[in-house]
Amino acid sequence: MDNSDQLNLLLVKLENLLLRQQGFEQEIEALKQQVRAMQSTGTAGLSPKSQTGPLPVPPPLKTQPTPVHNNTVPSQPVPERFKSPVNQPQVNFADRFKRENIVKSDFEKFIGENLISKIGILILILGVAIGAKYAIDHDMVSPLTRIILGYAVGAGLMAFAIKLKTRYENFSAVLVSGAIAIMYFITYAAYDFYALIPQALAFLLMVVFTSFAVVAAIKYNKQVIAHIGLVGAYAVPFLLSNGSGKVGVLFTYMAIINIGILILSFKKYWKPLFYASFILSWIIFLTWRLGLSSNADFFTLSLLFSAIFFITFYITNLAYKITKQETFEFGDVVILLLNSFIFYGIGYFILAQNKNSVELLGLFTLANAVIHFVVSLIIYKNKLADKNLFYLILAMVITFITIAAPVQLNGGWVTIFWTVEAAVLFYLARAKHIAIYEKLSFPLIFLAFISLLQDWTTYYDFYYGNDSPMTPIINVGFLTACIFISCFFWMLRIDRTKTELQPEWHWIRQILTYAIPSILIIATYVSFKLEISKYFNSLIQSTRISLHPQSKTGDQTYELNYNYETLETAWIYIYTLFFASALTYLNLKKLKNNELAIANLVINVGVIILFLTHALYTLSELRDHYLFPDTNYFTISTFNIFIRYLSIAFFALLIFQCHQLERSGLLKHNFKTMFDYLLYISILWVLSSEMINILELSHSEASDKLGLSILWGIYALFLISMGLAKNKKHLRIGAMVLFGITLIKLFFYDIYSLSTISKTIVFVSLGVLLLIISFLYNKYKHLIIDDAKTEN
Repeated sequence: MDNSDQLNLLLVKLENLLLRQQGFEQEIEALKQQVRAMQSTGTAGLSPKSQTGPLPVPPPLKTQPTPVHNNTVPSQPVPERFKSPVNQPQVNFADRFKRENIVKSDFEKFIGENLISKIGILILILGVAIGAKYAIDHDMVSPLTRIILGYAVGAGLMAFAIKLKTRYENFSAVLVSGAIAIMYFITYAAYDFYALIPQALAFLLMVVFTSFAVVAAIKYNKQVIAHIGLVGAYAVPFLLSNGSGKVGVLFTYMAIINIGILILSFKKYWKPLFYASFILSWIIFLTWRLGLSSNADFFTLSLLFSAIFFITFYITNLAYKITKQETFEFGDVVILLLNSFIFYGIGYFILAQNKNSVELLGLFTLANAVIHFVVSLIIYKNKLADKNLFYLILAMVITFITIAAPVQLNGGWVTIFWTVEAAVLFYLARAKHIAIYEKLSFPLIFLAFISLLQDWTTYYDFYYGNDSPMTPIINVGFLTACIFISCFFWMLRIDRTKTELQPEWHWIRQILTYAIPSILIIATYVSFKLEISKYFNSLIQSTRISLHPQSKTGDQTYELNYNYETLETAWIYIYTLFFASALTYLNLKKLKNNELAIANLVINVGVIILFLTHALYTLSELRDHYLFPDTNYFTISTFNIFIRYLSIAFFALLIFQCHQLERSGLLKHNFKTMFDYLLYISILWVLSSEMINILELSHSEASDKLGLSILWGIYALFLISMGLAKNKKHLRIGAMVLFGITLIKLFFYDIYSLSTISKTIVFVSLGVLLLIISFLYNKYKHLIIDDAKTEN
């Protein structure tokens, strides 16, 4: 069969389908006509048994296609009606019917049945209000008559709405809403404007209207009735208030409204209604409470109704999800948190402002935790919702327990509490694969660290400003630090266990990966450093000598051995050198972590720079204290000199660890050149300091310039030799730079203060050194050439 035969076969099939489609269109049109006829005659509500007969359905068209055989199809031109423009989309009839008729029907239904009715009831209420105002302004009717007419209008509108409910339910619901609104405001007018009814009766009537609104909203299944009938009722506390202070009645009324919404929450999923009532209730309560002239007023009443509102909204929020077996969304979580913390904030404010209840703040915080724990336990035991809701409420328990610590406790106990809590949450997150606990541990880790920093500041001020310092090591501060370090070390080991997190929370994992070890290092170093300070502070206080007897004014002069302050600084530098060396050794032998290796490098270089600058200066001060003591009351021992060499030994240990780190391969880049500069500059710096120290001890201070120039020249020769021997160009260049600095020092600084003999010694020495350097360059020039070729 050629292409034309195949095309003709397809066209015949298409013709058959079109004929069948026309039959369907006729049947649909007949059904639509019968529906319209039944709607116009009111037979839509009749039961099937009351109908007179079956629906008239036109007989189906005979659209069965004639059998077609492949070999008997004659070749014929394509019918014109089957031809369509190129790339024109074929529109399905059913889709076109839905799009053109149903969409139009929905739009018309929204305008005709929904929007117009609501606008109409609003205009009606405004018209009634305008007419009533006109009648009142012109004294056309008495106040009692006005109220009776108002109730009559509301009741008539209500009766008319109920009568129309069967056939026009949507329109009837709008009328009911308007009637309830009229009843509310007529009751308010009768109470406030004309004083025709007492406050208790007005309250009772509005409770009746509220109850009716709840029932009507459920019967009609219309949220608009609940909005107008219940949310509109939140204006009543303002409307009925007469400044008498009888707010208990008004808040009871608000509680009844909220309970009505709670009942609705078990029947209907009307979140906007709940949100509106939640916002209005707390705004009204906060406006009243914060506006009180005396914070001691209404103490019990404030706590009672804030608790009632909190529990009501708590249950309402859970009822929405538990009855529907749905997961909590972002908005639900926000409402849950807001409700909890607004209640806690109000309670905290009330208790804190009353001097007789300040001590109950911690208990109140724990009570909040207990409430959330009971709810989480009920949900878990009865399996009322998914586990995420259980973990969320359990997180609230942990949050309030966390808050209870700083509220009731102080000092190191807060740090201990938060640290242990963070560690436990972190363990549960990784061991039990509960991702939300890792999110909760994230802020606690930093809160604990901030609390520890605050403890350090407090202890530092205490130890340095108190005549009776506490014993080092055996004190609360060090105990707190030890627990903190232990917990963070535990978390560091747990961190190797990975659990899955949502993509948007991966940044938490990345931050904790670096934050936990960093905080652990800082806490460990500073904790022991503070104990060294405490020890020397106690030594200083133990040397106290009273110089003069106490005067009548109470003033007394003391003498202290302040050499211990300088010794303290020197020992802290020794400890710092040891700490940096030990940390590097631990990483090289045990951890072998690349990120920590970079941290080791940065820490080590920083410590080396501090030692070469400030630490050597401190050691020089100790030497001066030994040579020239500024007190006659204390003896300065030779330990001031010995500690210098102890410090240099630990400095050499750190340099060695830097060398091991550079060779370990943990660093991703090559730092050999940098390490050479660090090593040889450090050696020169220490040698120069030691030469000055020896000259000072030998009382040859005038020879320091001469000695330094010669030392630097010899050291430059040493660097040249090392550069040639190890084929390191950077050492040779460094030697030349050092020799240039030495010559500049010689001609612009040393020459003016040196004697003739000293000048002769320096010039001859440096001249000989330069000749030696030149000889070495000429003798080993082939090594330098080879080195250049290698680099090229």
